Amino acid sequence: MTEPLSPGQYRDLLSRALEGTVDADTRRPEPHTLYMPDAHRAALYVDSTVVQGDRGVGKTFWARSLLDAELRATAAREYRINRLNRLRVTPGFGMDVAPHYPGPLALPSLLAGDALPEEIWQVVLLTALGQPELRATDDWAERVTWVRTNAGPAEATLARVDTEAADEGMVHLLVFDGLEHLHSDWDTRNRMIAELLRLAMRMRFGTRNIRLKVFLRPDMFDAAKQLFPDASKLSGNAAHLEWTRADLYGLLFHHLGNEDDEAAERFRRFTGGWELSETGSSVRYAAPPGLRNDEKAQQQLFERIADPFMGTNVRQGRPYTWLPNHLMDSNGRISPRSFLKALDVATETTRATDPSHSRALHHNAIRSGVREASGVRVDQICEDTPWVERAIKPLAGCQVPIAQREIIGIWKARDLSRLLREDTARYAQADRPDLVRTGPRHPDDLPRLVQELIDLGVLRRRDKNDDDYSLLDLPDIYRLAFGLGRLGGIPLARR
Repeated sequence: MTEPLSPGQYRDLLSRALEGTVDADTRRPEPHTLYMPDAHRAALYVDSTVVQGDRGVGKTFWARSLLDAELRATAAREYRINRLNRLRVTPGFGMDVAPHYPGPLALPSLLAGDALPEEIWQVVLLTALGQPELRATDDWAERVTWVRTNAGPAEATLARVDTEAADEGMVHLLVFDGLEHLHSDWDTRNRMIAELLRLAMRMRFGTRNIRLKVFLRPDMFDAAKQLFPDASKLSGNAAHLEWTRADLYGLLFHHLGNEDDEAAERFRRFTGGWELSETGSSVRYAAPPGLRNDEKAQQQLFERIADPFMGTNVRQGRPYTWLPNHLMDSNGRISPRSFLKALDVATETTRATDPSHSRALHHNAIRSGVREASGVRVDQICEDTPWVERAIKPLAGCQVPIAQREIIGIWKARDLSRLLREDTARYAQADRPDLVRTGPRHPDDLPRLVQELIDLGVLRRRDKNDDDYSLLDLPDIYRLAFGLGRLGGIPLARR
């Protein structure tokens, strides 16, 4: 075994490896960035119609990977899913500008006319399957009209394509991602998703070789199921993109081992057991099982990179466990984007404040990384669910844990229920339909509002009570950016 890298060399390698990793929606996956946690295998099953995941857990990454033949082949090999090699994959919807689906200008225009959501999705499906009359025009309104007036030929195309695909041993797969951007109106978006799921279920149970794969946030899936109760039938084979602690560190080491430089090569030699695979012109190294799944081996390696303790001794915690514990929401979920963001900030903070430190990552810099990750996560949830900021911001300056009755008292003093109703009206008057109806289901029932925040992972109960005397907590991933204190916890950033 060769000598490990110096702290400065580890720091430089971290900087290069983590650059751009938090911009997963804009940075396209490549073979060397393709990391495959064991728990994500089910997401790539062809018959897993719905893939659920919160913001930042990899929905767009996997959607784009399925659309890329080289990445799909890599996933088929490493996950041992041979069926991935027998796919014809088409984008059904996504953030990329593509001719396969109506874009942000065409879609609202179609819906403002007389096009129905189910007709639009039928057009997308039949165009992907090669319906000649639809491919002969770029006008989406004309395509909708053809589908509406040619139900028989459309059904015949589905049957024919399904049979031909069976004869060829192939499956047609349409991939749908970025559905939160379908439409600015909350109700319209949910109706669109419900009709998409209806079509997906019909293909799932009515054909052998035509499949839809829909990447969705859990709250969007739940909302769509209210409009299409049969969508619950898709829950049985739904996949969930979740990350364990071992997965997160496996992702980190994967990035370190796949940089194209001498430091990454030394890192691979030092840790040992990396497997080289070449796909086309691309080179990718797969980490050994110990660095992917063995927490003891991972901790030993990470403590060569970071301080062994979060202070002067073990009582203050070990970074390997401390970091993910402080990035969890109240449901125990961790976003890899938050994890990598915290490490990126910790790297640059150590470089700026302790460049001669004996480890690449100083424990105080790791705390700074968690603060920064908290800010990013709060920005995300406030964008996805704007009413959360209205509910939690008045608690700034409080200490947690805090009694439910105290929270409700603060909300009543601020007249929160009225403010939430006014927000909805103001957004509507200001032509901000993207924020209308994103509010809580029960703005006038404050105890139920608490439960909604618990379901979202923002609050958690510290005891088994669910009454006014229940103690509530905010996990650090939200607490720090929202400005609540905790005795003995990570201090708030100085202003």
